[in-house]
Amino acid sequence: MRVTQGMLANNSLRQISSSYGRMGNLQDQLSTGKKINRPSDDPVVAMKGMQYRTNLTEVEQYKRNLSEAYQWMENSEGGIEHATQVMQRARELLLQAKNGTNSAEDAKAIGVEIEQLKKDLQGVANTQVAGRYIFNGTKTDSAPVDASGTFNPAAADYKISVSKGVELEVNVNALEAFGGKIGGAGNNLFQTLQGIVDDINTNGKMTKGDQLLSNLDEHFDKLNAERAKLGARYNRLELIDDRIGQQEVTANRILSDNEDADIERVITDLKMQESVHRAALSVSSRIIQPTLMDFLR
Repeated sequence: MRVTQGMLANNSLRQISSSYGRMGNLQDQLSTGKKINRPSDDPVVAMKGMQYRTNLTEVEQYKRNLSEAYQWMENSEGGIEHATQVMQRARELLLQAKNGTNSAEDAKAIGVEIEQLKKDLQGVANTQVAGRYIFNGTKTDSAPVDASGTFNPAAADYKISVSKGVELEVNVNALEAFGGKIGGAGNNLFQTLQGIVDDINTNGKMTKGDQLLSNLDEHFDKLNAERAKLGARYNRLELIDDRIGQQEVTANRILSDNEDADIERVITDLKMQESVHRAALSVSSRIIQPTLMDFLR
């Protein structure tokens, strides 16, 4: 086969164009820090990257869910802590009201304060976080204690997905914390407090003090039991948070290993390619140089 000048020129231009392409790829890697900039650069890396990014997105969503769970639990803990202090004060007042030496004015003042404590506890039961009632189960858009003072909370637990296949109950069971069958009847905490007020106001000297004190202590025990359950779930939440944090680090590392370019190697390859390209240009200039005018001269 006869090799013509045109064949040499075309082949030289094709090789120079390929050299430009390789330099362009290396420059893209250097500027973006990524091995590939489009799926066609390496379909295998692109496919694995999609899987790794999906995993990382899931982990990031779980971290956002964990933040919401912390918000619910910490606000619930704060509400129970306040309710505990209120109930301790109510118990002190009840013991004081049982004292037969109280005057009518003293008994009335005790009744007024317990009434205010009851309203304060109703406010605790109606605690809202970001516009949602945290003590009303899944019915977060409605208050467990209505305007008339009726306590009717939802029994369903509010759960948040904190890990793959794991849903954690983040609310306090209001029926257990503030309600329940106490003293053989369906008296909730607010009814018990109202019963103390009524006994004081009706008799001046309490006639049901022992029973009401027993009922109040049962409510106190139930509230503490719910607080203990919440504390146990909070400890589990912290363990899950730690594990999700480790998963996030691992997912980021795997994604980086798959997609991130080795900058030192890219710089070295780019310098080598530039040297090769300059040599190719030098040689091509000599191959393409002769023209018809050169022969006519």
